[in-house]
Amino acid sequence: MTSNIPLSPVEYIFTGVRSQPITLAFYYPEKIDDTLLKAKLDTISEQFSPLRSKLKSVSGTNLELEITHDEIPFEVSKSSKKFDGNDPITDYIEPVKTFENEPLTRITITHTPGRTGSVLAVSISHALVDGFSFFHFLSSWARATRNERYLPPHIPRDVFTPYLRNDVHNKIDQTQIVESAGLFLDSKREPANTDLIRTERRIIQNDLIQKTIDEIKHSHDINVSKNDIVTALLWKEYLPRWTDAHDDDSVFITCPFDFRRVLSGFPKNYFGCALAFATAKTSLNQLKRSSIGDIAVLIKKAVNDMKEEHLQRSLTTLENFRQQYGLEATERIHLRHPRNGMIVTNLSRMPLQELDFGSGSPESFIAYNEIEQSAAIFPHPDGLEVYVAHPLQ
Repeated sequence: MTSNIPLSPVEYIFTGVRSQPITLAFYYPEKIDDTLLKAKLDTISEQFSPLRSKLKSVSGTNLELEITHDEIPFEVSKSSKKFDGNDPITDYIEPVKTFENEPLTRITITHTPGRTGSVLAVSISHALVDGFSFFHFLSSWARATRNERYLPPHIPRDVFTPYLRNDVHNKIDQTQIVESAGLFLDSKREPANTDLIRTERRIIQNDLIQKTIDEIKHSHDINVSKNDIVTALLWKEYLPRWTDAHDDDSVFITCPFDFRRVLSGFPKNYFGCALAFATAKTSLNQLKRSSIGDIAVLIKKAVNDMKEEHLQRSLTTLENFRQQYGLEATERIHLRHPRNGMIVTNLSRMPLQELDFGSGSPESFIAYNEIEQSAAIFPHPDGLEVYVAHPLQ
């Protein structure tokens, strides 16, 4: 019998109201064999056991994942309309909610009209997975259907123990949440209303990105990534439209950061949420006046600060905050500044080619977002595709 699994410090912030489950729908032009997928899902779910879990409270400060004997919710249906990349994702799946006694994973297959075409939609609580783990599961499931070997996940949470320092005498406040964890303490998060979010999809061309990278290399003698450039462009273009801040007020950009590649000894196949948050700030006036290159360098420096010592401080801050103020207080932690910030998630390495369940890779996809003033970056043949979540004003 599998033991229940405690949550790590960062996984708690993805529980409760507006906890942003990772939810994607993939369109396959060739029909998916749903019977085969279901059989292989049942097999690999033994190794990916958190997908069969539900949240359980064990005290006023702690939750755990209770591994159930239930099957992962899996539904198959037929649609009378063809797939359209502009469809709301809720046409295909209802995103999971990260509350006690709720399923934390949901999967659907929708067969489109005619003899060909299927939509595979997957929603998993962000308390169970980050982007890496989400696609680790999907690619492993795809490999299983092709009778190929895959990398088993590392489940135990005791890997966090060496990085936590219990300091009950250090009262965590708003400043420490920002400076140590890159997050924001404010009023309790409001329930999501996606009707008040307008999604824009746009392509940032490779030529523009590479030109800016070359200019920064010449002017600043620093190497920045494509993601740094696109994040800078988004911050400069969109945040001034969204915020009511004055010119001398601080504005923020938050970038989730996978710390598997930084923490020494941390398993690279850890299955869970292994995120820290690189947050940069400047004044609104400076944001308006700065070049994309200058802003990209600011973002790059925030990302470069994600060293082991900083990550230890971040994890310890989140753990001590919850122990001091209780579970309910974690819903006061926001991923971006509630008024003067935006968050940009990098999924530019999304491994679409690996999601071949026997009939080829997906042709296109739809992503879900319940946090306005945010963006997500995805791969595209001509550069990078960006989902921007505008607040309806």
